Amino acid sequence: MLSRPKPGESEEDLLQFQEQFLAANTSAAAKVVRNADKRKGDAENSTQLSAQVTGDRDVVTLQEFLDLPPILTPGPTKKSKFAREKVCFADENPEDILEQHERHITTVFSKIIERDTSGVTITAPVSSRLPFPKVFHRSQVPSQDLPCTAKKSIFAQKMAARKTAEKVKEGSLSSPQILSCSMATPSSALSSNVIKSTLLPDAMDVDKPTLITGQGLGISAGQKEAQKIHEDNMKKLRSLSKEEIMQEQEKLLSQLDPKLVAFLKSKKGKEPTDSSSVQASQEPRTVHLEEPQYYSEEDTSGMSRSGSGEKKRAVAVSADDLPVKPQKEWVHMDTVEFEKLEWIKDLPLTRQNKTKKDMQARFSLKGDLIPPDSEIPTHMGLHHHGEESERAGYSLQELFHLSRSQFIQQRTLSLQVLGRIVQKAKQGEFSAALKGSVLRLLLDAGFLFLLRFSIDDTADNVIAAAVRALRSLLVSPEDEEYLDMTFLWYQGAKAFPFLPNEESEDEEEEEAEGLEHMVGKEERKKAKEEKKPDPDIARYDAIKGLLKTKLLHRLRYILEVVRPAPPVVLDIFNILTYVARHSVAACSQLLDCPRLIETVVQEFLPIQWSMQVHTGDLGPTNLYGIPCSAAMKFLRVLGSSGRHAAARLLNKFDLKNCLSRFVAQEPQDLPLQKEEAVRMSMETFRMWAVAAGYGQACDLYRELYPVLMGFLQSLPHLIFTCRGGNKLSPLYIQRAASVLTLLTHITQTSGWTAEIEAQLRSFQEEEGKEQTPPPSVSWDQVTGLLPLVEGCLRKCLEEVSSPSSWDLVKPLAIASLNFVASYYQAASRQPSLDTVICNEELERLTSELLLPFLNHPATDSMWNLLRSCSAVCNACSCAPLPESVPSIVTLGCAGGKAAMTLAGTKSPFSILISVLNLVCNICKIHKGMTSKFAFLLESKGLLDYLWQICKAPSPAVTPSSAWVLRHEYHLQYYVLSLKNKVAALCPDGAHHASMFHSVSVSLVSRLLPGSEYLAYQLISGFTFNPSFLPEGAAGGPEAADFSDILHINPNAKQEPLKSVAYTASSPSRGVLLKEAYKDLPSIRACYIAHLSHMEKDLSRSKFIYQERTCSLQSAMLPETRGPILPFDWPFLPLINLYNKVTNAETRGNVVNTLPSDLVNKISRNLQWLLLLESWRSGCLKNIPTAAKLARIACVFLTGGDLFLEGSVHTYTSAILMLYSQDKCLESLKLDVPIPGLSSFYDFYMDLLEQFEGVSFGDPLFGTFVLLPLQRRFSVQLKRAVFGEHVSCLRSLSVSLKELPVPLASYTSPCEDNLDLLHLYFRTLVTGALRQTWCPVLYVVAVAHLNSFIFSQDQVAQEVDAARKSMLRKIYLLVDKDLRRHLLFYKQLSSESPVGFELYEQLSPIRECYLKTVTEKYHEAKGKSS
Repeated sequence: MLSRPKPGESEEDLLQFQEQFLAANTSAAAKVVRNADKRKGDAENSTQLSAQVTGDRDVVTLQEFLDLPPILTPGPTKKSKFAREKVCFADENPEDILEQHERHITTVFSKIIERDTSGVTITAPVSSRLPFPKVFHRSQVPSQDLPCTAKKSIFAQKMAARKTAEKVKEGSLSSPQILSCSMATPSSALSSNVIKSTLLPDAMDVDKPTLITGQGLGISAGQKEAQKIHEDNMKKLRSLSKEEIMQEQEKLLSQLDPKLVAFLKSKKGKEPTDSSSVQASQEPRTVHLEEPQYYSEEDTSGMSRSGSGEKKRAVAVSADDLPVKPQKEWVHMDTVEFEKLEWIKDLPLTRQNKTKKDMQARFSLKGDLIPPDSEIPTHMGLHHHGEESERAGYSLQELFHLSRSQFIQQRTLSLQVLGRIVQKAKQGEFSAALKGSVLRLLLDAGFLFLLRFSIDDTADNVIAAAVRALRSLLVSPEDEEYLDMTFLWYQGAKAFPFLPNEESEDEEEEEAEGLEHMVGKEERKKAKEEKKPDPDIARYDAIKGLLKTKLLHRLRYILEVVRPAPPVVLDIFNILTYVARHSVAACSQLLDCPRLIETVVQEFLPIQWSMQVHTGDLGPTNLYGIPCSAAMKFLRVLGSSGRHAAARLLNKFDLKNCLSRFVAQEPQDLPLQKEEAVRMSMETFRMWAVAAGYGQACDLYRELYPVLMGFLQSLPHLIFTCRGGNKLSPLYIQRAASVLTLLTHITQTSGWTAEIEAQLRSFQEEEGKEQTPPPSVSWDQVTGLLPLVEGCLRKCLEEVSSPSSWDLVKPLAIASLNFVASYYQAASRQPSLDTVICNEELERLTSELLLPFLNHPATDSMWNLLRSCSAVCNACSCAPLPESVPSIVTLGCAGGKAAMTLAGTKSPFSILISVLNLVCNICKIHKGMTSKFAFLLESKGLLDYLWQICKAPSPAVTPSSAWVLRHEYHLQYYVLSLKNKVAALCPDGAHHASMFHSVSVSLVSRLLPGSEYLAYQLISGFTFNPSFLPEGAAGGPEAADFSDILHINPNAKQEPLKSVAYTASSPSRGVLLKEAYKDLPSIRACYIAHLSHMEKDLSRSKFIYQERTCSLQSAMLPETRGPILPFDWPFLPLINLYNKVTNAETRGNVVNTLPSDLVNKISRNLQWLLLLESWRSGCLKNIPTAAKLARIACVFLTGGDLFLEGSVHTYTSAILMLYSQDKCLESLKLDVPIPGLSSFYDFYMDLLEQFEGVSFGDPLFGTFVLLPLQRRFSVQLKRAVFGEHVSCLRSLSVSLKELPVPLASYTSPCEDNLDLLHLYFRTLVTGALRQTWCPVLYVVAVAHLNSFIFSQDQVAQEVDAARKSMLRKIYLLVDKDLRRHLLFYKQLSSESPVGFELYEQLSPIRECYLKTVTEKYHEAKGKSS
């Protein structure tokens, strides 16, 4: 074994060791491997290239060690683009590479002749006795100012000063003056040189070279060589003419690379930067800076015209302008950078008054908008080095830039400011001062994903700021407050999901993505969303976009691992609650997120905890291990998504123990902050109420029955103590109302126990059929609750005289009324019900509680407030906020609702809905009590409200309006329900029947998803009830006939439209109305049959309103995109049949004759339309007249002979007569978009084709074709009839007596379209249009042509030539009758058989004009012959 070298051994010893090692022929302990850089070549050739490539890194690999470096070892430093381009290999020839890639260089440098340097003196290096240079300290060398353009260290400056001193000492330079000149070029000479070479580029007297410096040849020799080359070049240039110089210049420019040309030009205009041209002057150097300019609108337009190449005016900045003068002793301040020091100057004044241009919005650190003309001192910290530095504040762009900073403080600050801006923007603070929407601008810029990226940050401060900003963007605290308030209302626990109204997507895109094989709509939609990128999804739905980015997993990590401060935890719960309100799918993702619900329950809903009670307003510094009401609210909203979600929370996550823990103890006994303890108890009861709404967790009712009974007994005392004005009194009242809501749901569940048990016993014999087990609570266990709740209700209703106390206890009164109503509704289904006792209890309740309350003056004033607080009558009260965005759903409650709105503090809707619900249940059980409540329907305030909603247009259905409209529609429904009961039992109670019927027709078209059962009840029991159509039994049909007689023009007798299939005359409208009135039950059955597609939704809604809790699947209502039924629901049977027939024809089937049952349905539909148009025309005013005509025209487009059926023809004719009245014709507009039609022109083309094929000249069908041909409508429709479909003129045999529209609407004003006039003339001359075939259009064509040929208006030469040519051709017509009609037409006449009067002879003016035109023609023809 060889020994290692030891200290003190000489080089000879080392050589001897080497010989011994080589002789032993053993392997070395270490190998030196030279690997090639991966960026320069393949690693496999590293062994071959290691000996050739210089500058590579040696890698030593030891035995028993891995060859690869550890994973965490940082990779090699990146090289610049130029460094990568310089990589070369040994087998590459540099000359070949240069010739291949840089041919322009080889062209210029092809003849390079080296100068002879044999005469140059070569001096040997100065010998020294020392083996190494003497080490010196920079303090030993005198300091010397060496201003230079390049940045040098202090050591380099000392070295340069030392070399200069040695040269001076050795005498290499003759004098100090020469030293100064050699070391630094004077600024004056340099500047003049640059100016001369720049301003006179073509001059031949340039003294010094500007490109060649001689660097690398020494100081003196390099300058001499560069000067000698320069003189030779100048001599060569002087010998050439200017033309030759230009030719050579063009030749060089064509061969050189443009980048190289630009580089040479830049070098020519700059001063040298080498060490030989360093300035020696001690005077301060002048630097030119560019100052931003502020332009007005005129300046901006001038700049755009002058071009973008115009440079800004530079302003000189010197050291004298700076408030702090640079000192020589400052380290690294040898070169003064005035561009950076300029920022320490005083800011210029704002120039808002000098410009008309819109200025960029700037915000303070609190998120407030800073006015552009405000003067804010600099010590406030709002000025910075960005754009418009003189203005204080930060723009959105600058805040975005700071949010991606490397400094944690800057990222945190920017996110905090952005969150405050969003919060203030949602409250509408910027709507009056800024153009556009701040939220839309932020979301379009990617603010949502900026927050998502920031939440993934590692810094706690950044995470907290990002979470707060995301909460400000998504969550509106006011929305949550109002949702919590309406939770106590009738059906308030059911809410709409926060799903935005997504835009419809093109079906062609689905085909392009290959989704044709999927049948289900949901599957196609899900597959399409999976293929979309996250930003595209977030553009329409922010929550869906965030869920795709695994937001829930990150929030769970923050809660579980990061364990942030209490404000961040509360913000996260607010975000999770908003996500849970989004949809059932979002709730499913929340439940499936790993360890999310476990973390919430374990950390924030512990059963045992220890905490020091805080007496002040400040909460605990750590929420972990302490119950949190926000966590319970999140679980409550999550449980509202469905019964399965609630079951998982109760059983899998052991939420039952939490409910028992917080219900069994009073809030004041909980070791929590007082307000937090009350909220925790309230949310616990609400969570239990949600579960009880599915029939779950009812076993806890038996266990906690003593606690609940004790609480009910304390309610009167609670009402009394809350009068003192305690700050927590509203919370205690809401908590008490939540308890009553819980008991209401338990009572509803127990009401179905007997029925479910009976069903279970009846199906016991059936095998393999699973049955739902009965609830764990029976009816006998809840009967003892009624007396206590009635006592609470009595105390609450007594406070109606005191407005302040009433506003406080109103939530408790609402909950009590809801409980009593649900109790009696469930009691009526019990087999053990004693009807006599129940009726006595209802009579007592009515006489002692309800009637005194309803007759109170305060209650009467509530009816008067209905119109003022209505969302239907005041659509602006529920309109979306200015800053609302479609992708983020809000209820529009930011800033709070006004007191006089439906959800305001003065609104009577909540209490009146509960009262009417109870009254209707009482009247349903005890019909004898109906007469005692009939006076409610005569309330002046109620009648005024109902009359107003009949006239009001249907409100737009948006997320901000749907949640309040649903409650208002509940009030309207129960008013109609009470009216129906009163009308059935009281013959004299049919006052205002027509108004109530109009309300029912309007309400059917306005009800929202989830209320299908209410729509069914209205259609089956009210809308088609003959009792609410008193006109049918009180002379309505006779009045209709009399109205038609008065409507007829006395100068012309209107003939009814005949049918080509029947010769019998059509009955009058009165007869048809009388027949339709008798067929109302059949009409009702027809419409109910067309609602069969809603069977699933109807069943779900029925479970809600019948309070069948055990069958309810979800407390989250269906997605709302609009009302249940379309706005044109009276036309629904006809439209459905048309669509069905059209689809069949599209598949290749021929449908000519329809079955009799379908014909009967269409007849019933037309009967209902005739009734509505005759007696309830105001209910259809929301449907445009053009849309009505288009839907009635489906009679002609459905099948081949449907319109020829007797009943269909007569009712269609009667409806057409109504639409042909003057008030309807005035509202007929075909040039605007028609609902349900993509293009009226295409629809009219289909109608013409159908008319040509199957009309048989039917006058009714022809009248529909003639209606759009009136003069005021598009000329395109007329050109289609007289051009493409000219054959239909043979069948348009509608007589002038049958036409229901005045003929003047077709002839006035005169036609001015030349092409259409040519078509008129051609059809008349060729015989395609004749008076016997199409009398109406014959009159129209003759009238327009006569007016055109004799018109004396000044027109274009082309039109005048056509007019005269047409007149000459008419004059030469062979058909004398047509010639006489066109020349002697006078005016329309209903008495004439042809429809117009004729002149006996032409007027002198026309006669002269005709003679002039024809004679000139004959003269011109004679000359040509």
